[in-house]
Amino acid sequence: MDELSQETRAPAQEAATAPLRRLDLLWLTAGVLLLIGSGIGWRHPWPADEPGFVQVAREMAAHGNWLFPSLGGELYDDKPPLYFWLLTAGYALTGSIRWTFLLPSFLSALGIVWLVYDLARRLFSRRAALCAAGLLMCTVQFVLQTRSAQIDATLCLLTTLSLYGLFRHLLLGPSWGWYFASGFAAGLGVITKGVGFLPLLALLPYAYLRRRGFQPLPRLQGGWRWGSAGLALLIGIGIWVAPMLATVAASGDPALTAYRNGILLRETATRYFDAWHHRQPWFYFLVEVIPPLWLPLSALLVWLVRPWKRAWSERDARVWLPLCWAALVLAFFSLSTGKRDLYIFPALPAVALAAAPALEALFARRDVLRLGFALAAILVLAAGAFAAGYVAGVGGIVRIAHEGGLHSWIPIASVPAAGAAAAIAACRHRPLLTWPAALAACALAFSWAIEPRIDPQRSGEAFMRAALARIPADTGLGLVGYKYQFLLYLDRPIVDFGHRRWLDPLSEERDAARWLGASPHRVLIAPRSELKPCFDGASREPLGTSAGEQWLLVRAPTPSGCAERGDPRRVLHYTPP
Repeated sequence: MDELSQETRAPAQEAATAPLRRLDLLWLTAGVLLLIGSGIGWRHPWPADEPGFVQVAREMAAHGNWLFPSLGGELYDDKPPLYFWLLTAGYALTGSIRWTFLLPSFLSALGIVWLVYDLARRLFSRRAALCAAGLLMCTVQFVLQTRSAQIDATLCLLTTLSLYGLFRHLLLGPSWGWYFASGFAAGLGVITKGVGFLPLLALLPYAYLRRRGFQPLPRLQGGWRWGSAGLALLIGIGIWVAPMLATVAASGDPALTAYRNGILLRETATRYFDAWHHRQPWFYFLVEVIPPLWLPLSALLVWLVRPWKRAWSERDARVWLPLCWAALVLAFFSLSTGKRDLYIFPALPAVALAAAPALEALFARRDVLRLGFALAAILVLAAGAFAAGYVAGVGGIVRIAHEGGLHSWIPIASVPAAGAAAAIAACRHRPLLTWPAALAACALAFSWAIEPRIDPQRSGEAFMRAALARIPADTGLGLVGYKYQFLLYLDRPIVDFGHRRWLDPLSEERDAARWLGASPHRVLIAPRSELKPCFDGASREPLGTSAGEQWLLVRAPTPSGCAERGDPRRVLHYTPP
C-alpha cells in the first residue's frame, strides 16, 4: 500500500502538455460516444419520465411560453423549466424528437467527464485524472442516467460545474471569478431541479477542514467577496423566477398563482418533508442504490478505505473536501421521506474525484483486475442467460420478449455475444479494460439491435397508432388516466382531465363520466384499473396493452351517480402541435 500513500501525498507535479491533454480528452470523448451516444436516434422517448418531459418541450415550442410549462393543456408545475428549455431548443431547431431528446443528457455526460478530468489533473496528476474520469464514465449509474432523457444528467453537469468552480477557488485559489461562477452554476441548477444549491454546502466542510489544519486550503482574504457566490446564485435563479413572479403578480390569474405556489412550495419543501410517493427508509441509498448502481466504484471502496484514512491523517483536503460534500448530499437525501435512486447521482463525480489519487495503484492490483473480469462476466452471463431462456422457450422470458416486440433470438443473442467478444479481447491485450469494453459492447449491441425493435411497443407508438385507427375522426376522444407517451402520437384534438389526477382517480373518473355522457359521439380511452365505479357497466371494448396496463375503449352510458358529481371545469381541450 506504499504506492497508494505516495500517490495520495504527491502534489500535482506531473507535466501535462497541451497535446497530451487534447489526446486525453479525445479518448474520453470517444468513450462517452460509445457508452452514451450510441443510443441517439434509435428510439422515441420511453416511460416513465421521458415522454412527459418531451411533451412539455413540444408544447413550449408550439406556444412559445417559456415561463410556464404545460402538459396536455394544463400547467406543469412538477419541475422548473431550464431542462425543458434545452429540449425545446433542440426540437425547435430540428423539428425532430427522436434525434434531439437525448442530446442534453449526452452533452451533460461529456461535460461531467471533462470537468472531473481537468480538476483531478490540476489537483493530482494527469494519470490520476484519466483514471478518475474513466472510472466515472464506466459506472453503472452514470451510463444509465446519461443514456436517458432525465433531468438529473443536466443537474449533475451543473452541480459538477459548480463544484469545479468552488474547488478551483478553495483548493487551488484564490480565484474569485470561479467562486462567482460556482454560485451562478448552482443557481442554474436550482431552476433545473430545486436541489441545485447543494454544491454550496461544500463551504461547510471547507470551514471545518480548515480549522483542522487540512491542506491545501489557501488563506482567502475576501471580505465582502465571500457573498458573491450567493449573489450569483440569486442571479441564476432570477433568470426564470423573477419574470415568472412578475407575470403572476401582473396577471392575477388563479391558474398562474396555483402554478407559482405549486412549483415553489409543494415541489420543494412539501415534497422533501412529506413526500406523497417514492417513500423509502433512511438507509435506502446505502443498501439498495450505492452497492449495485455505483459499480465498479462501490466495489473499490474496500481498497479505498485505507488511502482515505491515510489522507485524513495527512490532512489532505483534496481528498476529503469532495468526500465530505458527497457525504452531506447522501445525508440530505437520506433524511427526506421520498427517495429515488437518481437523487444521489450528482454526488458520484465528487466520489470519483476523491478516489483519483489512489486509482492508478489500485488498477495495477491483480485482485482489482479480477474484479473487472468478474463484473464483465456477470454482465455477459446475465444477458446470455436471457438469450438462452428465449431459445429454450422459457415462458416468462418469451413473454417478456414478445411483449417488448422481440420475436427473434438473433438480436437478443447479439448483446452477450458482443460483450463476450469485447471482454475476451480486452482481457488478452489490456486486462484493465475488460469491464469498460464489455459494457461498451453491450451498450452498442443493445442500441443497434434491440432498441429499434422494442421501440414501437416500449414507447407506446404502436398502441396509440392502432387505437386511433379504430376511432372515427369525427368522434370526440377523451383520455382517462393516460400515460404521457400517448400525447406524442395523437393525430387529432382530444380532451383530458389533468396530468396529476392519479392522486385522486375517482374524481377524474367522475369528470370523465360527465363529459362522456354529454354526447353519444364521444369515447374514452381508459385503463382497466380505473373502470370502477364510474365505467364498470359502460359499453367497452379492449384496445390492447401498453405501459403495463390493459386499455379499453369506453362508451356511454355510464352508471348513475358519477356523472352528476363531475366537474365540467376540469375538461382540458388539447390540440397536438
